[in-house]
Amino acid sequence: MGFLKRLGWYLIGLSIGLIFLVFFLKKKSGEGGIDFCYLPNCRVLKDMRSKPFTFSESLPEQYRDTLLIQSFFKDGDVDFGKSNTKSKPCKTYYISHDYNGQELELTAKSCEKEVTVENIERTAL
Repeated sequence: MGFLKRLGWYLIGLSIGLIFLVFFLKKKSGEGGIDFCYLPNCRVLKDMRSKPFTFSESLPEQYRDTLLIQSFFKDGDVDFGKSNTKSKPCKTYYISHDYNGQELELTAKSCEKEVTVENIERTAL
């Protein structure tokens, strides 16, 4: 097999691979695209976003805002040092987030089928 024939087959394979790569990256960058969560913080927040959430009775009315809670589950930072990830049946997570210039910390219990928002409080800077 000559060099030009091998080069032709190589270029055909390369072009097919590039086409698949372009479609894959388009899907990943889209609004509802593919999301890769390798780090623990991302995995916990993604798991919590996938479940319905409820508010605890002790949560003050001013913090019963769905957009506020979703911002914690999207951009928050899980404090694994304070969180109890071994408890059964629900794990307790402490998530901090800067919301409108305020540093807030959310306490949530993540059960198998739902997430319960226990408390939100301001943290000292």
